[in-house]
Amino acid sequence: MRRRFFFFLAAFFVFGIPGALAGSASDPGITPTTIHIGGTTPLTGSAQAFSSVAKGAAAYLKYVNARGGVNGRKVDYEYLDDQYTPSETVRQTRILVQDKHVFAIFNTLGTETNEAIRPYLNELGVPHLFAASGATTFGRDYKQYPWTIAYQPTYIAEGAMYGNYIRRTLPSAKIAILYQDDSYGNDLIKGLQRGLASKAGNIVSKVGYAATDDNVQSQVAKLKGSRATVLMLFSTPKFTIQAYQYVNQLGWKPKIFVNAVSSASNVMVISSSRGQNKRVEGSISVVFLKDPNDPKWNRDPGVLLYRKIMRKYARGENVKDVYNLYGMSAAFTLVDALKHAGKSPTRRSVMTAALRLNERNNPFLLPRMSIRTTATEHYPIDQARLQRWHNGKWISFGGLLKARPS
Repeated sequence: MRRRFFFFLAAFFVFGIPGALAGSASDPGITPTTIHIGGTTPLTGSAQAFSSVAKGAAAYLKYVNARGGVNGRKVDYEYLDDQYTPSETVRQTRILVQDKHVFAIFNTLGTETNEAIRPYLNELGVPHLFAASGATTFGRDYKQYPWTIAYQPTYIAEGAMYGNYIRRTLPSAKIAILYQDDSYGNDLIKGLQRGLASKAGNIVSKVGYAATDDNVQSQVAKLKGSRATVLMLFSTPKFTIQAYQYVNQLGWKPKIFVNAVSSASNVMVISSSRGQNKRVEGSISVVFLKDPNDPKWNRDPGVLLYRKIMRKYARGENVKDVYNLYGMSAAFTLVDALKHAGKSPTRRSVMTAALRLNERNNPFLLPRMSIRTTATEHYPIDQARLQRWHNGKWISFGGLLKARPS
């Protein structure tokens, strides 16, 4: 018996603990009372409007902790500023994993930023949970990156919704596109072309911008020169707001479609210069979350819960900022996965739980929407509705649409 013990001890030091891909009770970030989760978000820089995605998630997790946490553990969510710059995302994520020893990375925002950290996290077997991006690669390429999963509907599916709608209702439209020149913008264009089908030739101009650009004034001027009657804004809030302003200044009057990334009602109010910019009226987008600014949700239990959490756990933050609610929705699903990971969660067990979701009670999603994943289905949210901006608020129309990339 004694010889067996010393043989095991020697093997332990020679070969180390079981590999990360196997998961173990000694996985980093887990104590008897806490689960340490990390992520990055742009607290500064061109995309700092999205910082509330992390702040909303943090507020929801504080609410959960005040009610006993998850299976007796409090969730310690730490997010660092990556300035929406992939190299900084990599640096800060390494700090979270190697220095702060987090259990998982959660809710990191952005397409290129998540693409930058995905190989590193998958090599180490660190769960890369519910990335705040709709890039199709995060659901499609799960065999290569089994530790990664995103959250929101894919950009290809969203673009296809716009294309289908334009093909049916504006078949003769000439279409111009302002897009962020990365996987995010290019996925939306692919989806638009797919939805347009035989009308894809109606796209007469595409002009990209870099996330590090100061403005998109020249891009909008070039697009106007195409004489397009429809303008697609596949851009983040800063550049979407600018685009609306430049379109108005140029006297251009296209029908505008704005991607979900920038369609939060608080962004639209700014874009409209509080009703003075008439180019915003009639804009079309997609929606999958309840809007706390819409009076129709005033008595909805999910929105009431959102307001309660914001008052108590996010004091000083803007309750009208819909990105806070998005963060809460993602945090609700994180908690769901952690609950199903078991009383002694491992990195492996939480990843398994994230791929067995059947969530029908997320209070922040639109009614009748569910979150479902399987070992081969890595798109948690695959439904959305179209909506039109009218008199200072979004009005949904039509039923729930399937938001699948293919």
